[in-house]
Amino acid sequence: MNFREQALFALQQTDIAQKSQLVRDISLETHPLLPEQIITNTLPLPGRPDRPELVDPRSVKVRSVGSEQGRAALLHAIAHIEFNAINLALDIIWRFPHMPPQFYTDWLRVAKEEVYHFTLIHEHLNQLGFQYGDFSAHSGLWDMSEKIQNDLIARLALVPRTLEARGLDVNPAMQEKFKQIGDTKAVEILSIILRDEIGHVEIGNRWYKYMCQEQHLDPIQYYTELLIRYHANKPKGPFNIADRIKAGFTQEEIDWLQSL
Repeated sequence: MNFREQALFALQQTDIAQKSQLVRDISLETHPLLPEQIITNTLPLPGRPDRPELVDPRSVKVRSVGSEQGRAALLHAIAHIEFNAINLALDIIWRFPHMPPQFYTDWLRVAKEEVYHFTLIHEHLNQLGFQYGDFSAHSGLWDMSEKIQNDLIARLALVPRTLEARGLDVNPAMQEKFKQIGDTKAVEILSIILRDEIGHVEIGNRWYKYMCQEQHLDPIQYYTELLIRYHANKPKGPFNIADRIKAGFTQEEIDWLQSL
């Protein structure tokens, strides 16, 4: 299999350990890229384990992080976000041909780092006596990618620039919650995730703006059109402005977000 076929194969796997190892093994040294190839998928996507049970986002229970169950539930929610992020990075690699080689290597880097994040969170969850799948979850991140289907510029705008960028805003508050209950390990892991997610959002920003330039589109105006077209929720503050700027948002974009 080539580079992009290997990404699809990893995406199809339902066993998380196998999926993670396949992601670690993908390399240009062993898998030719072939960016022009049109790949067809015949299996359900994404491959996911039988658990957790996926429910409507409104029915996911909110627990106090001060309780053992509440702390585990929040860690589980973070693990689920990271699992979805692995699948999203793999999906964008196989689904969209005709992009520059760096596009695919950028998203492979994201997939590998998301595997690392998931592993860190899951190991910490295990130390508390819980497993991934012990709590219900929702699939909002993946649902958005399905709504967008094969519209790459919308995918870049509404997943990394919107849903994943939200993680930059909420991560510091989550760190503070864990700090208050003395869970220094969770704080350390979230700090690693924030550091890497700045880079992931920057990749989404950079390729969104690349495509806007290629298609002679105004990035802010077209982003507004995409929010309306796909019935996406407008980003809401408070925003982590310093890290959003590190992730490639311009001051003009920040000012526009704050005006929504």
